[in-house]
Amino acid sequence: MEKVKNTKVRYYANKLAVETEPGLTTAQLMLFNHDLKPVEPERRQWGAWNFVGFWVADSFNINTWMISSSMIVAGLSWWQSWLCVWFGYSIAACFVCMTGRIGATYHISFPVVSRASFGIWGALWPIFNRAAMACIWYGVQAWIGGECVQLMIRSIWNNWRDPAIPNGIKSSGTTTVMFVSFLLFWAGSLPAIWFPVEKIRHLFTVKAYFVPTAGLAFFIWAIVRAKGIGPIVHQPGTLTGSALGWQMVQGIMSSIANFATLIVNDPDFARFARKPRDAFWSQLITIPVGFAITSFIGIICSSSSTVIFGGEPIWNPLELLKKFLDEGGSGQRFGVFLIAAAFTLAQLGTNIAANSVSAGTDMTALLPRYLNIRRGGYICALVGLVMCPWHLLDSANSFTTYLSAYSVFLSSIAGVIICDYYVVRKGYLEIKQLYSGKKTDPYYFTFGVHWRGYVAYIAGILINVVGFAGAIGKSVPIVAKRIYDLNFFCGFLVAAIVYWGLCWISPIPATSEIWLEIGDEITDVSVAYANENASEDGYDEEVVTGGNGKGEGWGDR
Repeated sequence: MEKVKNTKVRYYANKLAVETEPGLTTAQLMLFNHDLKPVEPERRQWGAWNFVGFWVADSFNINTWMISSSMIVAGLSWWQSWLCVWFGYSIAACFVCMTGRIGATYHISFPVVSRASFGIWGALWPIFNRAAMACIWYGVQAWIGGECVQLMIRSIWNNWRDPAIPNGIKSSGTTTVMFVSFLLFWAGSLPAIWFPVEKIRHLFTVKAYFVPTAGLAFFIWAIVRAKGIGPIVHQPGTLTGSALGWQMVQGIMSSIANFATLIVNDPDFARFARKPRDAFWSQLITIPVGFAITSFIGIICSSSSTVIFGGEPIWNPLELLKKFLDEGGSGQRFGVFLIAAAFTLAQLGTNIAANSVSAGTDMTALLPRYLNIRRGGYICALVGLVMCPWHLLDSANSFTTYLSAYSVFLSSIAGVIICDYYVVRKGYLEIKQLYSGKKTDPYYFTFGVHWRGYVAYIAGILINVVGFAGAIGKSVPIVAKRIYDLNFFCGFLVAAIVYWGLCWISPIPATSEIWLEIGDEITDVSVAYANENASEDGYDEEVVTGGNGKGEGWGDR
């Protein structure tokens, strides 16, 4: 063993390790580092207006611009579609505030929050799920950002398009123009990953001013060109009765599903709030208002496109900008450049907020000895590059179906966490124990896994399994389809009710009889066990390590 300790492998492993608190046990080194610890007061720098800027910035992206298109194509009128957006994002904002309060009160991230609900080691599975999805979405959003970059370059040099530039990578599934544009966006995103989370609020502040201004300019430009708001706003819906009702339900649920990932990981940002109310009203109001305004701009611009260019409405704003470029003229090119630049910044901010930071935080929890948020963010970017996202977008309908279905898994996770915090524990968490691997501590449960949380999680998934089969083309009963139409609610409610029932039958430790949030007591938490030795049952992972948490004594017995 001594020979192994003195090898170069151990030397370089210690060099790669991130700094952490001295005196941690081996188990704690798998549960704690600087980016996982509760945020100390000096790093709590997000005020209410920072959250407003964050969500204004996040709401203005290409997915939100097109959010109403599928509803209108399915037979809703524009105002019915817009009503679905208002309802859907208002409900999503409530869920965001519920998970965000945990982070804003105790200043801990989603991976640490989930330990109370799924167990110290059991939390690794939900964390891995969220990290994997963030990496996939990072690549997809970066590809869309590359399309924005392609428009910016073409606005300056019109030949930057297919087939004016020969395709030198024909067997790759994409073209030279699109791949280089994607690579430029991907490389340009890397500096933003470097900054700590408490500092990147400035990126969202800039985006909150610049991007909506460009969107409003696009909105006015389209209306002026069309000499009015276009025919879509005068077009009635084609559905009536129960068909109309269920289509509106699907529209509301698609808005919530579009937000499912952010519902789960809002503590990653809310933990930097100066006080809990900074992360409450700012999110509750800004989310529905911001997303509804952006979708309304998308509806009007697409409606105007039918007058300007004829034919079917152009729902994708990038396709509409390409049409403007095809017309030529220096004024057109300058306008397209500015708007494409705004969309590029919009995609960058969305990718950092929804994917890079989330993946980085989750990966930190998966391997805290060697990963922090910054390193995890760069791994996420690398995965987004090597996964070749253009292949996923070749069959956009299937990809969207499967991604939407993923909200089923996230709704179960949210159901367990919210029920655990608000109903079972009544706001009470023992923060130091969330970083403990001791079998006797309250969040260890059974072999580090909370079986009640997992039973509830699986139950929330099972309620939607048959309906999901129908969504991908299988023949299923109409009842299963209707349940799946309410997939997020069904998954959330079933998981929450099952979890509450199991905790009532088999009570868990570290709960309160009254509402008891003690987050105000958190300043700079130390989780080391000082001079404690191994537990009496011989649990050798709890032997304290020496050194300063990064150097000489790591792994010593």
